[in-house]
Amino acid sequence: MRIEKLKRNFNIEAKWVHFPLHPETPMEGRSLEDLFAGRGVDLDAMYTRMKGLMDEEGLPYSHRTHTYNSRLAQELGKWADTQEGGEAIHDALYTAYFVDGVNLGDVEALLKIADDVGLDMEAARQMLESRSFSDAVDEDWEKSRQHGVTGVPTFVAGQQGVVGAQPYEMLERLLQEAGVEEKPQ
Repeated sequence: MRIEKLKRNFNIEAKWVHFPLHPETPMEGRSLEDLFAGRGVDLDAMYTRMKGLMDEEGLPYSHRTHTYNSRLAQELGKWADTQEGGEAIHDALYTAYFVDGVNLGDVEALLKIADDVGLDMEAARQMLESRSFSDAVDEDWEKSRQHGVTGVPTFVAGQQGVVGAQPYEMLERLLQEAGVEEKPQ
């Protein structure tokens, strides 16, 4: 992946900052047809474009029919970042949503994902029930607004950012322009 290559070549620490993509989506989800109704969106063309981008990145991507509210998944991700080995949750959530079509608004589904990556399922349940990382996600959403984020992924270095799946060279230029130190080869 491009991010892993950037980590090998530059002195950076990648940090997940969550973004409110379709926060109005109910927890049970909604069909993509309903989400894009009246907007003139060709869902098959959108899928083909996204599939091509994911193939270029070497990421699996399936033909989804629904979107789900990701708020609880974001809270789980923020919590997981504080746990030993928790960074694995991000790839697992990606696969669950974009490959397996899992409803990321479903607490039991999230607990299974947490357990699958080796996180303490009961601690995850307590966190989700108490919503103890809700404020942290609110802070991420505010930071996203401040940076003018309009889509995902967005890459920010220094005071500049680029939106969308970008070629490695564009991300490399972003880091160089931000004055990020390259690692000796």
